[in-house]
Amino acid sequence: MSIQTDLQATITDMVQKGKGILAADESAPTIAKRFAAISVESTEENRRFWRSLLITTPTLGDYVSGIILFEETLTQKDDQGRLLPQVAGKQGIVPGIKVDQGKIPLVNTTGDMITQGLDGLADRLKVYKEQGARFAKWREVYPIETHTPSRLGIDANAEVLARYAAICQSVGIVPIVEPEVLIDGDHTIERAAEVIEAVQHAVYHALHRYGVILEHTILKPSMVTPGKTHATKATPEQVAEQTIKVLRRSVPAAVPSINFLSGGQTDEEATANLNAMNTGAAQPWELSFSYGRALQQPALHAWMGKKENAQAAQAALLKRARLNGAARYGKYKVKMEKE
Repeated sequence: MSIQTDLQATITDMVQKGKGILAADESAPTIAKRFAAISVESTEENRRFWRSLLITTPTLGDYVSGIILFEETLTQKDDQGRLLPQVAGKQGIVPGIKVDQGKIPLVNTTGDMITQGLDGLADRLKVYKEQGARFAKWREVYPIETHTPSRLGIDANAEVLARYAAICQSVGIVPIVEPEVLIDGDHTIERAAEVIEAVQHAVYHALHRYGVILEHTILKPSMVTPGKTHATKATPEQVAEQTIKVLRRSVPAAVPSINFLSGGQTDEEATANLNAMNTGAAQPWELSFSYGRALQQPALHAWMGKKENAQAAQAALLKRARLNGAARYGKYKVKMEKE
């Protein structure tokens, strides 16, 4: 099978009506924080059990077509001794892998960040592919403040995302491109729209320069919302209007799917906002989800680190996956939360 055929097969399996992506790729410090909130220690066994619980949720594949894993999960097994990427595949869920190695301050800027991990990436990807990963994810982060993101920050981050995507495609791995404009701050929805549009323009210019085939990529952007501490909250309709306007100005129609991150929204907000985007006119791309906390949080609190709660946790995860599946068709209603 050629690399192009490989890439297209992965896109076909991942980009499906009514389905989205589950992000279960929390780094060691992040999952330790999530576990601490429910008084669970972040041991290798607890992480294995939790991620196995997510992947083995019955019928999860009806609403989830891809799962982003952390590196250690690729070699972990479920309680029956089956490798977790294989268990995901049996559910019809494509396994993928987070490959960036975290952010650091960008030199000669005031507040911009840059993500590390390009060195040796091609060799790492080949190993991940042998372990079952078919796509990858790389996140760049853009804080909105008075001086950020700067022009240097926008261009440097776009360059890194493009290099990452080109390397992925060269070894037959589909790249998820994630330029996350942070929700932190008190900025207006208009300021968020301005920044996200500038960021996405730069990203697609860079992807073009590096010869990345857009049909074999997925975009994981932020929705356009006001800052978390802004005085006025936006309605789902306002979020949808601003987000789609920015997407139509900055994302080529060749991109098959846009899978939003939830980025600081509550699970219900993330679902309602996605639903509003799928309620209006048809767009050139699928508008879907790639949620971590907004899918996992209710399940995490149902689990509380106790094996006997596994079934309740899986039911909580499946409910959120089902509601976001409905939002993919613009058919989510708030009353469904109580069903």
